[in-house]
Amino acid sequence: MITVFLLSFCQVEAQHCVWYGECGESVKVPGKKYNCKYTGSPIPLQSEGYDLLTELCPGYDYGNRSLCCNVDQLRTLKGSLQLPLQFLSRCPACFFNLMNLFCELTCSPHQSQFMNATKVDNINVLEVQYYIGQTFSNAMYNACRDVQAPSSNVKALSLLCGKDAKDCNATNWIQYMFNIENGQTPFPIIPIFSDVPVSGYTPMNNKTYACTEGLEDGSGPCSCQDCTKACGPKPVPPPLPPPWTILGIDAMTVIMWISYIAFLLIFIGAVLGAWCYRKRTIMSEYGPILDSNNPLSLNSDNPDQVNASCCETLGERFENVLRLIFSSWGSFCVRHPSVVLLGSLILVVASSGGLVYMRITTDPVDLWSAPTSQARQEKDYFDSHFGPFFRTVQLIITSPLQINFTYSPYFGGSDVPFGAVLDKDILHQVLDLQLDIEGLVATYEGQNVTLKDLCLAPLAPYNNNCTILSVLNYFQNSHAVLDHSIGDDFFVYADFHSHFLYCVSAPASLNDTTLLHDPCLGTFGGPVFPWLALGGYDETNYNNATALVITFPLNNYLNDTVKLGKALAWEKEFISFMKNYKNPNLTVAFSAERSIEDELDRESNSDIRTIVISYAIMFIYISLALGHIHSFNRVMVDSKISLGIAGILIVLSSVASSLGIFSYFGIPLTLIVIEVIPFLVLAVGVDNIFIIVQTYQRDERMPQEELHQQIGRILGDVAPSMFLSSFSETVAFFLGALSNMPAVRTFSLFAGLAVFIDFLLQISCFVSLLGLDAKRQEGNRLDIICCVKLPEGQEAKTESFLFRFFKKVYAPFILKEWVRPIIVAVFVGMLSFSIAVVNKVEIGLDQKLSMPDDSYVLDYFKNLTEYLHTGAPVYFVVEDGLNYSSPEGQNVVCGGVGCNNNSLVQQVYAASLISNYTTIAFTPSSWLDDYFDWVKPQSTCCRYYNNTGTFCNASVVNSSCVHCRPMTPSGKQRPEGDDFMRFLPMFLSDNPNVKCGKGGHAAYATAVDLHPNNTGVGATYFMTYHTILKESPDYIDALKMARILAENISQIATDKNRKCNSSFFRGCSLIYIFLLCSVFYVFYEQYLTIAYDTALNLSVSLASIFVVTTVLLGFELWSAVIVSLTIAMILVNMFGVMWLWNISLNAVSLVNLVMCCGISVEFCSHIVRAFSISVKKNRVERAEEALEVNTFFGITLTKFGGILILALSKSQIFQVFYFRMYLAIVLLGATHGLIFLPVLLSYIGPTVNKAKVFAANQRYAGTERERLLNY
Repeated sequence: MITVFLLSFCQVEAQHCVWYGECGESVKVPGKKYNCKYTGSPIPLQSEGYDLLTELCPGYDYGNRSLCCNVDQLRTLKGSLQLPLQFLSRCPACFFNLMNLFCELTCSPHQSQFMNATKVDNINVLEVQYYIGQTFSNAMYNACRDVQAPSSNVKALSLLCGKDAKDCNATNWIQYMFNIENGQTPFPIIPIFSDVPVSGYTPMNNKTYACTEGLEDGSGPCSCQDCTKACGPKPVPPPLPPPWTILGIDAMTVIMWISYIAFLLIFIGAVLGAWCYRKRTIMSEYGPILDSNNPLSLNSDNPDQVNASCCETLGERFENVLRLIFSSWGSFCVRHPSVVLLGSLILVVASSGGLVYMRITTDPVDLWSAPTSQARQEKDYFDSHFGPFFRTVQLIITSPLQINFTYSPYFGGSDVPFGAVLDKDILHQVLDLQLDIEGLVATYEGQNVTLKDLCLAPLAPYNNNCTILSVLNYFQNSHAVLDHSIGDDFFVYADFHSHFLYCVSAPASLNDTTLLHDPCLGTFGGPVFPWLALGGYDETNYNNATALVITFPLNNYLNDTVKLGKALAWEKEFISFMKNYKNPNLTVAFSAERSIEDELDRESNSDIRTIVISYAIMFIYISLALGHIHSFNRVMVDSKISLGIAGILIVLSSVASSLGIFSYFGIPLTLIVIEVIPFLVLAVGVDNIFIIVQTYQRDERMPQEELHQQIGRILGDVAPSMFLSSFSETVAFFLGALSNMPAVRTFSLFAGLAVFIDFLLQISCFVSLLGLDAKRQEGNRLDIICCVKLPEGQEAKTESFLFRFFKKVYAPFILKEWVRPIIVAVFVGMLSFSIAVVNKVEIGLDQKLSMPDDSYVLDYFKNLTEYLHTGAPVYFVVEDGLNYSSPEGQNVVCGGVGCNNNSLVQQVYAASLISNYTTIAFTPSSWLDDYFDWVKPQSTCCRYYNNTGTFCNASVVNSSCVHCRPMTPSGKQRPEGDDFMRFLPMFLSDNPNVKCGKGGHAAYATAVDLHPNNTGVGATYFMTYHTILKESPDYIDALKMARILAENISQIATDKNRKCNSSFFRGCSLIYIFLLCSVFYVFYEQYLTIAYDTALNLSVSLASIFVVTTVLLGFELWSAVIVSLTIAMILVNMFGVMWLWNISLNAVSLVNLVMCCGISVEFCSHIVRAFSISVKKNRVERAEEALEVNTFFGITLTKFGGILILALSKSQIFQVFYFRMYLAIVLLGATHGLIFLPVLLSYIGPTVNKAKVFAANQRYAGTERERLLNY
């Protein structure tokens, strides 16, 4: 019978033991033993325990080593302290204090001074009181509170205190360690904290070391990462730059208002001054005729001479050469249509033949990231050394139920509120869903594909369970474990609530501290961090979560199309299953790796109908508008439907030829090319078609002039203008191909060639077709049905209503003296507003815009933004070349004792302290620091078979297993040289277990790229996470801050390289740090420089347009300035529209801006050229005549109808970046070209080119056209 003694008030003597040796097995903790009751004097330790004593309690290693413990107790102590050893020994002061606590408890020869056995039986001590100094306990806690667990990105106390580190303190930590519920303590040890004697006992208050102090054995102070006090002051983020304001108002707004008002005052003053001057100057109405000194007067004494400048003469000659070449070519095309058409057809077919080699790029990485970009090179480097980043299948689960409840812990403590998604019934339903997904079977090429074929299993082949980051993994993905509870008929002592609360604070624990003793570690062998598996909570109150996040990481494959095909097949099956999943208690948003690409493809297919309707409307308009119907009887004769269709086919042929030619060279297409280029080429091509046809329709054939001569003459007049616009656009687009952005570069290449081919086909193929159509019309044959001929009856040519409107009403009105200043004021006001908001246009692309309105991915994006608390992982990669076998090389990157305070790990840790600024959320996981802890001789982790030298896992019980390193001063140091590489492969293959939680297989198997035959360490990475990133600016800022951090690390390493020797870096090669975060860096890198890229692209395009316009307008510099100025105004106003319409600046909008630059040439160049060759007597009349060659009939009306249809698209990206931007391009281009530009020319247009006027006089002298010269 057990006899219980109450010994609380006994007075004890010095040198008195409380126990000695081990006796019976613990009833409450199987596998553990009670200590034997013993109240005698300390007993000398057996010699076989000397090494253990030296290792564990070196303070007692003196004299005859008389202690209150034997070898068995020392062995038990060592086994019990393996977990704390592995996590706390990285801070020597912390571990020394902890060992002091346990050594005094277990072996102190003065036990009776501070220990009281309150319960004993015949031979066993069943319970003791341990009097501990409050000063000691606080000092021990303070030395350990900041120690990190590198593989888990959490503080070590989260794994050792039974609760989250923030809730841990000196008292409850020690209470937890001495509680039998932790699975390590065989009997209750009741700590009593006091700094003064209590009931005759003197509390143990041994000397402690602060984490900033070194130990007597030479161990240094703890690192900054493990000891906040060693870091100095906490880093403070720099203050945000204040907004640029003047008198509290945005500075740009104020500046542009002032500039605009100043311009209005100067402009109005100049206009009034000029008006007053003209009123005072009275000229004779016969002045132009009588002024014989005017070299341009028809009554000049010597009409064969003109006082033109050298540039004017050169310009006229260049113009004349172009006119003669195009006139001759046009005449040839009309005379030999079969030769021209057949030749054009052969060239088009040959060029389009390349379409059989056409490849369409749908990979988002190739679309948005240049192969030479930093992020792309970093990704390629990462993929080649560590494998591609995992494919992600993810669910975000919420519940519409309002069933929040409160959990009241049985053993005391505050009530804990729980959200609806953590209700047990809901968790069971979620587990059913998770298990159903695990059981999905897809088919690929006749083979079944399951999740286990694809998933990440970090411990394979020893453990083939898939990695599933789910809160259900805290319950081992088992309904039985979820239902596991301990209690009686009246109370529940522990259930899923208590287990959940423990696991979110210690996710890597193999044994919770509740009565359940269930593991928290996932079935796949790794921890499930709560910030990855839960969402919608506040701070770290995970019990308040309103969403569950389940993530299935799948292996990705770079060059294995079969395995990639299997992954795609399984993901397709998953998406199909989730679309059909219904549960009234769950709302599930989901996404797979292929989801975005699938939805983009679906979006493209669904928008085909919209695009077809849009183009059909434009085609119908072109076919009908080209004809000039004189009377109802001649509708089918005067219509030009067949010519319009032919013109459209020419446009499409030019696009096909461009695509085919580049496909021959292996340049892949993108969706932007396919969707945008036909629109662009149709805009340019249709405009030219209308100019040719309408000029022919308004032209009167001269006496004795044949049809081929007339069309040749017409082509000589209009083709230089067409050549000017087309060549300007081509050069501008080709220079745009210098961009580093793949989408912009590809578009520019294809667009430039398509526009030029279109021009060539129009001045050849279309001219021949126009000649044939003119012959048909003159022969009174019906359009389309050419074999049917009407009776003879020539109709007089008349001008169309729109043409008469522009000539008689519109042009005179906008050029009225009082209207022109208003127009200038309005357009300059628009320009001022746009300049003021240019810097306010948002940069980025909201990923939600890329999805169709009805896409399931939109719900996923919405929940991602609303519920998730942690961003994407970020990897700091050290390139191959660092010598990890040397202390200097180790110190550059590690974060433990002796490491540099500015090492890689330390700098990332410091950045995580100001995560709101740096966006780095956690301390990085460090394989190097965990390896140092794993290989320590005090640990049971690193062992090998002494007969074979192979690795011996800590869980193996075998006498031939020996420690990797000796228990000597040198053995306790970090491994160097050959030792480092000898044991590293063992570390990377070791699976974590109860006896060794530091095994590196699960956490670091892919983090270290070993050289062949394990001869050295190549590239390695250190992983952490970003803070939650919700919008494009967040992602851009995260990339920017991470790059700044990486550059700082690289710079410090570079400085150390200058002092390096051959043992530090092999050949003193540079250590270079870069980053890879999932794949988002690849997509968002473009936004770091997009403002610069946009300015450069548009500036280069404008410069090329200026140069080409200068040359092709006959070296008229001022005309080129006016064209470039107007196009620049259109572009700046586009930014104003983008700000008003919430259109962000990204690759898609940049492509549209480049296209806008090209299309704007069409709106401006024809009018400016018409103005430059006009021979009217003043600028106003010349501007009025120039308006006769306008783009309203062609590009404006054609595009307007097609653009409106785009508003009906289901695609948000179409609605925003195509409908809105295209509409803005056409409206701004038309208003600037048809309203502002003529007015600008009427004020500051170039003076008349005397040489051109004289040549026109000479050319048309004695003809009907002489009267048109008005001189």
